[in-house]
Amino acid sequence: MDQSYPSIPLQRTAPVRSLNGTRESGEGKNQTGHFSDYLQQALSGQSEPAALKISKHAGERMQERGIELDDSTWKQISAKVAEAKKKGLDETLVLADDAALIVSAKNATVITAMDRSEAGSQIFSNINGAIILESPAGPEGRPQLPNDRRS
Repeated sequence: MDQSYPSIPLQRTAPVRSLNGTRESGEGKNQTGHFSDYLQQALSGQSEPAALKISKHAGERMQERGIELDDSTWKQISAKVAEAKKKGLDETLVLADDAALIVSAKNATVITAMDRSEAGSQIFSNINGAIILESPAGPEGRPQLPNDRRS
């Protein structure tokens, strides 16, 4: 069975010319970047991670529980969630110094949030990864827990 497809002739396009007859180079126009720049950025893996969205539920929980994360923590979480997505993770538990978040890496959305102390007595289900963030001071900057082996 031979399928035939319609033949569509290629059309040549002429360079864009301004009203005075000169070619327009595109310089001076509001451009966001060249394809080669985007390609190079993608190949080097240096693209900015997508900003995390906060679901209505998570926003309410954060407000109720007084959870506030600074910009550097959000950037760190966003970068790690993007990395988790590249590894094929869908739902991740993110443990920061002051908060525990369930984040959809697939949708880059915070699903729910709780205080870190509250998270210690919880069972987390339907997650397939965990991200544990260290404070900028490192593990020594946090209070020592009863079973902590740092001493």
